[in-house]
Amino acid sequence: MQKSFLLCMSCVFLRIILQKLYQKMNIPSNYIAQDVEKKWYAYWMEHGYFRSTPDHRTPYTVVIPPPNVTGILHMGHMLNNTIQDVLIRRARLQGFNACWVPGTDHASIATEAKVVAKLKSEGIEKSDLTRDSFLEHAWDWTHTHGGMILEQLKKLGCSCDWDRTKFTLDKDMSDSVIKVFVDLYQQGLIYRGFRMVNWDPEAKTTLSDEEVNYVEKQGNLYHLSYAIEGSDEKVVIATTRPETILGDTAVCIHPDDERYAHLRGKRAIVPICNRSIPIIEDAYVDMEFGTGCLKVTPAHDENDKMLGDKHQLELIDIFNEDASLNSYGLHYEGKDRFVVRKEIAKELESIGSLVKVENHMNKVGTSERTKAVIEPRLSYQWFLKMEDLAKPALEAVMESKEVKLFPKKFENTYKHWLENIRDWNISRQLWWGHQIPAYFYGEGIGDFVVAYSKEEALELAKEKTGNIALTVSDLRQDEDVLDTWFSSWLWPISVFGGVTEPENEEVSYYYPTNDLVTGPDIIFFWVARMIISGYALREERPFQNVYFTGLVRDKQGRKMSKQLGNSPDALKLIGDFGADGVRVGLLLSAAAGNDLLFDDSLCQQGKNFANKIWNAYRLIRGWEVADLPQPEASRVGLEWYASKFQKTLKEIEDHYSKYRISDALMGIYKLVWDDFCSWLLEIVKPAYQQPIDQKTFDAVIEMFEDNLKLLHPFMPFLTEEIWQHIQERTPEQALIVASYPEIISYDPEILKDFDFATEIISGVRTIRKQKNIPNKERLELFGLNALQYGKTFDAVICKLANLERFETVSEAVQGALSYRVQSNAYFVPVGGAIDIEAEIEKLEAELVYQKGFLNSVQKKLANERFVHGAPEKVVASERKKEADSLAKIETIEKRILELRS
Repeated sequence: MQKSFLLCMSCVFLRIILQKLYQKMNIPSNYIAQDVEKKWYAYWMEHGYFRSTPDHRTPYTVVIPPPNVTGILHMGHMLNNTIQDVLIRRARLQGFNACWVPGTDHASIATEAKVVAKLKSEGIEKSDLTRDSFLEHAWDWTHTHGGMILEQLKKLGCSCDWDRTKFTLDKDMSDSVIKVFVDLYQQGLIYRGFRMVNWDPEAKTTLSDEEVNYVEKQGNLYHLSYAIEGSDEKVVIATTRPETILGDTAVCIHPDDERYAHLRGKRAIVPICNRSIPIIEDAYVDMEFGTGCLKVTPAHDENDKMLGDKHQLELIDIFNEDASLNSYGLHYEGKDRFVVRKEIAKELESIGSLVKVENHMNKVGTSERTKAVIEPRLSYQWFLKMEDLAKPALEAVMESKEVKLFPKKFENTYKHWLENIRDWNISRQLWWGHQIPAYFYGEGIGDFVVAYSKEEALELAKEKTGNIALTVSDLRQDEDVLDTWFSSWLWPISVFGGVTEPENEEVSYYYPTNDLVTGPDIIFFWVARMIISGYALREERPFQNVYFTGLVRDKQGRKMSKQLGNSPDALKLIGDFGADGVRVGLLLSAAAGNDLLFDDSLCQQGKNFANKIWNAYRLIRGWEVADLPQPEASRVGLEWYASKFQKTLKEIEDHYSKYRISDALMGIYKLVWDDFCSWLLEIVKPAYQQPIDQKTFDAVIEMFEDNLKLLHPFMPFLTEEIWQHIQERTPEQALIVASYPEIISYDPEILKDFDFATEIISGVRTIRKQKNIPNKERLELFGLNALQYGKTFDAVICKLANLERFETVSEAVQGALSYRVQSNAYFVPVGGAIDIEAEIEKLEAELVYQKGFLNSVQKKLANERFVHGAPEKVVASERKKEADSLAKIETIEKRILELRS
């Protein structure tokens, strides 16, 4: 029996020894990021760590801002998705049921433009195809190029639940869009109206107000003369768009403008087309602008349209959908508006109607997507009434704070937009997208019904018309599609089926979501509208917090773009620096809400950090372990690091709570690089070719593991690789699902004492460097107590400064080199004579500095506004600086006197 027991124990010990040998033999000398990334991403996918289903745990939910389906990974995506992955991985470690929903957007305008361009390159015009044929080409394009960006996100390490991947044109997503449209129409919130809209002549579609950017451009102000009918008199009118005179239907003057009082009731003749138009009066006219006389073109200016409605003027649309002139453009028919602008100016000059041309700065509306100059155009479009829908969304952010924006500065932008919101033009003249579920049964303006399906539409049409003979073939569905954002605004609800099945298990569990990470450029397009839809459809917020990232710019501060050629290849960066290196490089410089000035050197810094951690682990694993008593330096060093870790953990959790992700990473970076690698490992490191005691080794490994847990959200691949090297782990013990460290109390005094001890050590090291004293040569150190200092770290000081002895003395040591820490003086006896004059010169320079510093502090304390207005802690800190400086000055002066005596 005893033999069997001993044999069993021998096997256990042998297995432990073999495991340790295996671990040492299998640590590569270099960290090969590409091999590690493939291995662990496949492992995570195989074991389903990213998958989430409703269970007993508290959910933590993030929905990805869906990129364009045919898009490719760029720096903005990398920053945004790295931050999301940091949050989701941290939540997973904290024990939440972490669910990150990925997906892509069908991007109506962008995708259709790419398909049209491809067809054109093949000699095919969109106008030659039926809608169904075109959509076949669009789906082929999407299947060929779509989803590439999601595969690229995997290379970055994104831990999305890929089984939940959504596309905004998926059937269930489309069903949600159609249902919302029909429901809002039935509530009287969606209507069809003949309105002046923003027309993009390149994409050949309308745009919402939010999709128009206004850009200051240098243009001209043309002064044109119009003949007064039945007389030789002329009136001069100023315009920035002379080509639109062909659509003029009135001249307007201010009723109080005495300069033109004699023109009341008369008519003017439009140059070139010779159309006779009335001269009307309206207070809308600005008497100070131009000549104080306004040409009215109701079909091509929103304000002119209002004047036209008020005065019942004729509408003359002179443009085709591509902004070339139509038959009303006379001999300019078929020419582009900007070509006509130049040519018509010459013609007006030739007939004596161009009085003068002035330079004029003008704000020009341009398409956010195509950059084309917007053309105001009258047409029937679908609109969503926004004023009442916006009120709960405004209150949620500005009053109840149910939804918090980070940084807070974006609240005013959000508030201004919602307080000035206009009805949303939701129809687009495209084929790629969600076709509007309106069905026409006649040619009249109101001859349509809105329904979930064609079959339901038929029943509604029969009911509305009383014509039971109507058939499905008599119905014609509206050709237009819905604005892409009309599907995106439902995203946090529709990805969980919450529109079509409002009480289903998924939406009840995961909604509202927790955090949204996005760019401030879509605060109106997407963020505000999602908040609006959340309250409109479910009477609750869609998410708790919105974190707005900054823009990624190049090191010259320019926005990255293909045109400038300053946008690096994201996958090449990952190949060169490793995914973890790129993630760290991006986040180290991404201060909350501020733009990031990107440089490859940031990624190199991230790669260097990864190598530092890898080499630290290799160092630890290279130590032999023996059954030895624990040295005092190791004991106190470990005690210090435990408190330092807790202090840092508390600080980084505070950073996380304020979405200062960069600051959280920097806190971990300093903890690992400075405190763990540069101090703790040096404190516990055994002497050359000597073993380390088991107790210290186990504690260092445990602390390393805690470091890895903090690092994992930022550097998932490296940390999992080291974690799995430390010991054999089951899938349940993988780092990705480990337990996050808990905040516990720590000893602030030991941290304070350690900081003091490091200054003592640094002083000795400085003397070694200045006097070329080898590190292996042991020295003596004597401290003259001016400020009481505990003996806690004496063993650490002796080890790291390589001291033969360290003692306290009551008076200065003669013939020794000296330095100060705060008001304590320290003396290092060295062989040979001390250069007294050089020592005095050094002390006098320090004295000058200290007196200057003291003067600046005392000036601040002499300022009553500062003393009474600053926080108490700040004033107390300044008083402490004053006291410390006075003590240092006293010590230095005393030492100078000693040297001179």
